[in-house]
Amino acid sequence: MSNYNRDLITQAKETAIEVLLQNAKGPCDGLPRTARWGYPEAYTRDLMISSLGILASGNKKLIGVLRKVLKELARNQTKLGHIPSLVNDPQDKGASDSTPLFLMATAIFRKVTGDENFLAGTVEKAMKWMEYQSPGDRVIVAQLPTSDWRDELWVLGYGLFVNTIVYSYLKLLGDNKRAKILKSTMEKFTIKGTRKKGCIQEGLILPRKPYYAFWSYKTYRSERFDLLGNSLAILSGICSVKRANAIISWVEKEIKLLQDEHLLAVDLPPNFFPFIYPGNPDWMPRYATYNNPGEYHNGGIWPFVCGFYIAALVAAGKHELAEHKLMNLTELVKISRRKKLNFGFNEWIKAQNGQPMGQDWQSWSAAMYLYAASCVETKKTPFFEEIRE
Repeated sequence: MSNYNRDLITQAKETAIEVLLQNAKGPCDGLPRTARWGYPEAYTRDLMISSLGILASGNKKLIGVLRKVLKELARNQTKLGHIPSLVNDPQDKGASDSTPLFLMATAIFRKVTGDENFLAGTVEKAMKWMEYQSPGDRVIVAQLPTSDWRDELWVLGYGLFVNTIVYSYLKLLGDNKRAKILKSTMEKFTIKGTRKKGCIQEGLILPRKPYYAFWSYKTYRSERFDLLGNSLAILSGICSVKRANAIISWVEKEIKLLQDEHLLAVDLPPNFFPFIYPGNPDWMPRYATYNNPGEYHNGGIWPFVCGFYIAALVAAGKHELAEHKLMNLTELVKISRRKKLNFGFNEWIKAQNGQPMGQDWQSWSAAMYLYAASCVETKKTPFFEEIRE
């Protein structure tokens, strides 16, 4: 790596810490804000994902803020065990990913701080809540459309992303029995056809494709590619080394094809592809306003998701490629909508032209950059090494 690249990464890491410290106290009960501009609220999923970078950074002030957030979430947990979508609003319920992300973040927080019984009662109730999210009582959990981080995209039934988080917290919390059941279930094939014959249990493996289904439920499924879910499947060790290598090779090939078709302006993968277009069976009228092809959840480039992909590359031993992608991500997080910023850490970027379209100084963009950089520098994936083994 050249001195220029090292210096640029150092500057990006320093700014990422600055972003997180700037966002550490917002106008909503003094809790962290999701972004410096546009998002003053303390969104649970954003902050729980940000915990990876915060804990990897070792910054004591940020870790202290995270402790406060986790305690506030525990205070606002529902009587049945669900974790709210907004940290300080117990009435904001319904997210499929807030509870599993809370469990994953709390498990990692315990390991970093040595506080093994931190929020023990809350964790127990949350795990019981998650047991009841499995319609088939097979550990694998189901969700309603727009209930995870993609609140403008339909994920119906057994979504890949949420179940990779469930697997991760089960392993981190030592529930290896249920984790083994979930992994076995996810490794079953999806079902395609007009009828489901007998007691066939569907999973998330797609015939003739190296990656996991975006979602699956009975005879329905989506074969579009979910970068975040597949990256977490690699990072957490759900998929084999052989499948991990096949997924990465496929992604890199598809990046080149998208670039050749002028659908991708940078050398980083969109969060979701092929894009959904008007006239496709899974196109929704609302997408014309909020989710056009190559934008937002319908194929936008999300720096925080790219951070997970880089971590997955390290997990798969693709260190040279991971370093290359980290430099691409470093260049990407420089761009901003506010021209005076040295680093924008923008929320999301339009795939076709590489222009920032979201809010600058987004917490999870900064935090997952820190996590990705740590993975590349150490050639390890903090918190996931042991569960992959």
